[in-house]
Amino acid sequence: MVKEGDKAPDFCLEGLDPEGNEKEVCLKDLLSEGKYLVLYFYPKDNTPGCTTEACDFRDNLNVIGDKAVVAGVSPDSIKSHKKFKEKYGLNFYLLSDPEKNVLQLYDAYGEKKMYGKVTKGVIRSTYIISPEGKIVKKWKNVKAKGHVQKVVEELERLIG
Repeated sequence: MVKEGDKAPDFCLEGLDPEGNEKEVCLKDLLSEGKYLVLYFYPKDNTPGCTTEACDFRDNLNVIGDKAVVAGVSPDSIKSHKKFKEKYGLNFYLLSDPEKNVLQLYDAYGEKKMYGKVTKGVIRSTYIISPEGKIVKKWKNVKAKGHVQKVVEELERLIG
């Protein structure tokens, strides 16, 4: 179980860069700009909560962008990510984890309760990772609406 203060687990995933180019993206690439990384895990492209969260990140990138790089990770395919990115004009990384290996590394996959029923799936989670690769903030079981504001406030607190 990863926690605040831990070194962020390393990974490489296929995905889309902010311009929509398909490429392999690794943790070291995301940290290479010397900024913080907002790494968020979400269940599925084009669903109400995930769209709300993605659009909030998009709309706040003007505030976040000089402090942090944003990357969203879900089990969806690159093809699905492309449609999602184009439909909503998403301006950050979208990474594909169909095997759910990175989701599991970051405790973002497992048992969750929905409408009183226990299922296995993606647990909406967000991490802020320092330029040195340390986890400085972790949110688990995130509610999509209003969450990005908390991320913005935390970045302000960390960086000023």
